[in-house]
Amino acid sequence: MTVSFDGGWRATVTDDPLRLTPHFTGDSVDVVRYADVKERERFLADTFGSQDHLWDAPDVLRFDPVGRELVGAELRIPYASASAETPVSAPALPPVRPGGLRADEVRDFRHEMCSVLCRAPGDTVLTCLRDLDVLDQPVEACIGIAPDLALLVQDGTVAGWRLTDPARYLTTAYADPDPSPPAPATRRLLTECLDLLTAPLVDDLVDGEPAAVARLRAADEALRARREDRRRAGALLALVGTMVEDYGKR
Repeated sequence: MTVSFDGGWRATVTDDPLRLTPHFTGDSVDVVRYADVKERERFLADTFGSQDHLWDAPDVLRFDPVGRELVGAELRIPYASASAETPVSAPALPPVRPGGLRADEVRDFRHEMCSVLCRAPGDTVLTCLRDLDVLDQPVEACIGIAPDLALLVQDGTVAGWRLTDPARYLTTAYADPDPSPPAPATRRLLTECLDLLTAPLVDDLVDGEPAAVARLRAADEALRARREDRRRAGALLALVGTMVEDYGKR
C-alpha cells in the first residue's frame, strides 16, 4: 500500500512499525529516540522529511536517508485550531494494521498538522483529523506506526491519526512515560484539562466566566497536589500553565 502526505509526497507501507513508546506531552505525541534538545537537533540533521521551523509547526515525520524508513514522528494536538469543531464524534475506523513507512524518495516535504480533535468518552482515544471533511467518507486504513498510535488513511492520503489510551503515555518533555498504569484520578484530570482547552469551556475562560475560571484553578491545584503519577501530572500542568497565567488570576 502506498500513501500520500501533503504536497503529493508518498511513502510505501512496510511490515516494520516503530518499536518505540509514544510520549504524550499534552501538546503533541512524540515517537522518538532522542532525550534532549541537542540530541533532537542531531536527529533532525541526520534524517529527512517534514520538520518544524521558526514560526511554522507542521507535523514532524523523519526518515533515515539510507533505508528511507520512518524513524520518528511528532504529531501535534490541534487545540486552538479545533475551536468549535472539537465536540464532534470520531469516525468509525477499520482495524489497525501495524506497519512502518518507507519514503519513495529522499526529499523533504511539509505535512500540515490536524485541525480537528475528536474525543472518545473518558478520553480513552484521541482522534485528530485533517479537517471536518474527513467525517464525510469512510477511513479506509489505520496504519499502526507505533504502540497505540495509528495514521488514518482516506482515499490514499494520510488524513489524521489516533492515539489509544492517551493517559498511559502522558509524560513531560524528553522523559519516558511511567510504565505503571495511570491512576483513575489522573485519567479524570486529563479529561478536565482537555475540557478546559477545548470549546465550549475555553470560550468561557476567554470571556472570564467565574465558573470556568474556578474549574481552571481547581484543576491546577489538584495537579500540584498529586503525589503519584508525577510525570503525568507534570505534563498536564505544563498543558494548562499558560491558561492559568492568562485566565486563572481573574
